[in-house]
Amino acid sequence: MTPWENKLWYQFLRSYPVRWNRQKVLGNYIVDFYCSKAKLIIELDGGHHFSDKSEKADALRTKELEATGLRLFRIPNSDIDKNFNGVCEFIDSLVKNSLPPTHLW
Repeated sequence: MTPWENKLWYQFLRSYPVRWNRQKVLGNYIVDFYCSKAKLIIELDGGHHFSDKSEKADALRTKELEATGLRLFRIPNSDIDKNFNGVCEFIDSLVKNSLPPTHLW
């Protein structure tokens, strides 16, 4: 895992009340973080994801994964560096909005 993935995993997702997996195989892909209960994928993107070639590949990957009923969200590594608490709050809101209140904790 990258330093940004390590930070998000060890400082937030690992102990999150709804279970997350890291480096999960889904179809032909390995996603950074996956929450089966909420049907969410979180991908952390470094600088190489912002080239034309990578953006096209990422768009195809997103389309194929979302076609299975999942929702995929991309978070730049720079957001982990500059606004870690905001990233955690964003992920928390995604989970809470994806699950009925009785399934949260």
